[in-house]
Amino acid sequence: MLLLAGLLALAYFFYRFRGAIALEGFHWATVAESLHHARLSLLLLSIAAIYVCFALRALRWMRFSRWLGPARFANVYSATLMGFSCTFLLGRAGEPVRPVLIARKDSLSMPGMFGVYVLERVFDMAATALLAGFALLLFEHQGLPGGPGGPLMRVARSAGMLLLAGMVGAIMFLVYFRYHGAGWLSRKLRESAWRHGWRGKVVLLLEGFIEGLQGIRTWSDLGVLSFYTAVHWLLVALVYLWVAHAFPGRLAGLSFGGATLVLALTAVGSALQLPGVGGGAQVATFLVLTLIFGVEKEPAATASVVLWLVTFASCSLAGLPLLLHEGWSMGELRRMAAREEQAGEAELLAEAEHAAELPAPSKERPS
Repeated sequence: MLLLAGLLALAYFFYRFRGAIALEGFHWATVAESLHHARLSLLLLSIAAIYVCFALRALRWMRFSRWLGPARFANVYSATLMGFSCTFLLGRAGEPVRPVLIARKDSLSMPGMFGVYVLERVFDMAATALLAGFALLLFEHQGLPGGPGGPLMRVARSAGMLLLAGMVGAIMFLVYFRYHGAGWLSRKLRESAWRHGWRGKVVLLLEGFIEGLQGIRTWSDLGVLSFYTAVHWLLVALVYLWVAHAFPGRLAGLSFGGATLVLALTAVGSALQLPGVGGGAQVATFLVLTLIFGVEKEPAATASVVLWLVTFASCSLAGLPLLLHEGWSMGELRRMAAREEQAGEAELLAEAEHAAELPAPSKERPS
């Protein structure tokens, strides 16, 4: 019954936003026709793999937060599905729901959960940079399909090198910040300008990062977290490959390296918030498929939307029934997430201000 209610709610969402997908060559009738000729076994395999990805995210979250207190996998996994469902339905406003639900289910520190959330994003951004750099350098070496693309190859090489260099620089900064970040924040918070405005937001972000770093105390922690992240994104790349191979034509010839490139640039488009109901993911996928891989606009638009449905919307098949089972409404979750996020930010800022008020270590030498 709950599953039926979730499906009805999901159907209502698609009905309401049926005209919001603005991709050239896209029509819902085209999706239905394409699915009729698609390999449904690969699409079902992709949906199952996405749920495994959510399980990996739950395991990674538990590893991040194990120093903050015990957490049960069932609680974290269900909160992960519900949280991503809220992000799908509410957009950016739904993102704080996941850490709030995990904190409430296992009675964990709210600032600690937001710290884990910040660190999770850092790991995912690093993985995306690695994927994009790997894929761009691979195609610079092998050549893109559909033409010589000399200038495009030079751009690909430069972009790949820039991404990899940026990731190395970011890792060096994070290692430095791991040991010296608290002192830097303490000095900055002695200035009133760093307690308000955009500087205050930077302080909150960095304080959350420091809080999240408490979950990485040993090389074993770093190794396990990196393993979960690598397996997760490898599986997502396979999902992109399987969805492409479910359709005939040029899409069926997409290689694993090509699927990795589509995934990486889709993640970048989603982060940049290109216009589109899917937060930019659909638009980025469409542009990569048409401009780089030479896929015709109609199948590219269909594949872009199906990828969005599989990787982003399919969590609602379980997440919405779970939300209904626990008695949550979208309005209640939105208000609760906003309230808890503000409380968590206030507590993080209070911790940073308390550290700033501590006396600085004396630099005078003993006589």
